[in-house]
Amino acid sequence: MKQPKLSFWQIWNLSFGFLGVQIGFALQNGNVSRILSDLGADLSSLSLFWLAAPIMGLLVQPIVGAASDRTWNKMGRRLPFMLGGAVVAAGAMMLLPNASMVVAFIPPMLFGLVIFAIKDAAFNVTFQPFRSLVSDMVPPEQRNLGYSVQTLLINIGAVFGSILPFVLTNVVGLDNASRAGEVAPSVVWAFYIGATVLLGSVLWTVFRTKEYPPEQYYAYKGLDSEAQALAEQVRKSRSMGEKLSDFWQTMKSMPLIMKQLAVVQFFSWFALFIMWTYFPAAIAQNAWGVGVEWYDGAYIAQMGGVPAHIAAAKGAAGDWVGILYAGYSLFAVLFSLIMAKLANLFGRKLVYSASLLAGGLGYLSFVLFTDPTITHVNLLITQVDIPKGALGLMIPMIGVGIAWAAILAMPYAILAGALPANKTGVYMGIFNFTIAAPQIISGLIAGWILGSVFQNEAVYIVMLAGGAMVLGALSVWLVKEQEVTAAA
Repeated sequence: MKQPKLSFWQIWNLSFGFLGVQIGFALQNGNVSRILSDLGADLSSLSLFWLAAPIMGLLVQPIVGAASDRTWNKMGRRLPFMLGGAVVAAGAMMLLPNASMVVAFIPPMLFGLVIFAIKDAAFNVTFQPFRSLVSDMVPPEQRNLGYSVQTLLINIGAVFGSILPFVLTNVVGLDNASRAGEVAPSVVWAFYIGATVLLGSVLWTVFRTKEYPPEQYYAYKGLDSEAQALAEQVRKSRSMGEKLSDFWQTMKSMPLIMKQLAVVQFFSWFALFIMWTYFPAAIAQNAWGVGVEWYDGAYIAQMGGVPAHIAAAKGAAGDWVGILYAGYSLFAVLFSLIMAKLANLFGRKLVYSASLLAGGLGYLSFVLFTDPTITHVNLLITQVDIPKGALGLMIPMIGVGIAWAAILAMPYAILAGALPANKTGVYMGIFNFTIAAPQIISGLIAGWILGSVFQNEAVYIVMLAGGAMVLGALSVWLVKEQEVTAAA
């Protein structure tokens, strides 16, 4: 039975929750290093705190993927996980910037780390089923469109989430400078707003999307529904040891293309982890001229705290990080509008490789933008005075945005056609290993490299990320595309 095509708005609705999820991710990526620094973390230790994100992804996504493959109830197959994860994520987003309020019971930095881990786990519970939902609901001939719409919504959310603290400071008038051991009010309120939009957008997808019932789904995917039901009964009767053995066999028998894409993913996500962790420090040092000593907790304690002008510079740099992230997300939105057409015209691999190369060159050029001359900038919503070097950093963000759009869509578009329909969820979850593992490796070594090799000069760790992204572009050519038309 041929799976029917969906209208554009049906594809839009089933992906709409990604808007809110990405607002949450954007606020996390742009502000968690800032929050943890405000709560007392040293620069070289930030990458270790950030390990909470990929570890949660590594633990949660395969479990959620496998569970959602076997979930069929009145709400659907993937939707229950999206809703539950969104509720927990929204609550954690409201708690994270208020870690200082529990100082009488638990150290704020420890509480912040725990809430960060819970929030990221909830993000993953929400995020992973969205990927599988597109594979479930969208027919093969619309797959490029489906993942491109997801990419579009992801990047619209990223723009909104990235600029939110800046807007709250420069338009609304909230303070962006933090007091000792506390988080800036603009960041606190940005997380409140982000949590509200996250929950609302996921609710939109849940109530506007109706998943296929099991019999219809299996017919569209070329599967025997009775055989699948029997296989599920057998699975339930098996012991935990047998289930773990089955999972290991699933891992061993994963399609070769997953292993080939894993090489590309390693270099891509190794670089992205560095950006999210160290961009705020790199920009403050490289464009605002903040000395590396002001990221050393011992030095700050010796000096009796951070001087007002340094705190102001770090706050301004932190806000500008959001604008740069919004910039690369906006460039990703624009590129995602033509990416599917380019992939159809020139092939996915060429578009994917060229996009990663653009991102690598963007990171490598970061060191060139150091002009401290203050310039007046009209951003339409407000006007600010910033160093020319900070303004010039918008140029590398073009390449980063192009790479980001490709990273969000191309691996999944390539992979989805090579997965058996009855194991799409579990394989998509396992594929998250290729996102989490490079981030874990990056987190374990990036802080040491920054402190021991680069002497806490964060711009050089960004250049290291550029080299990794270029290697990712080259490794795309190792991938051999394939399609699975039916599964046994």
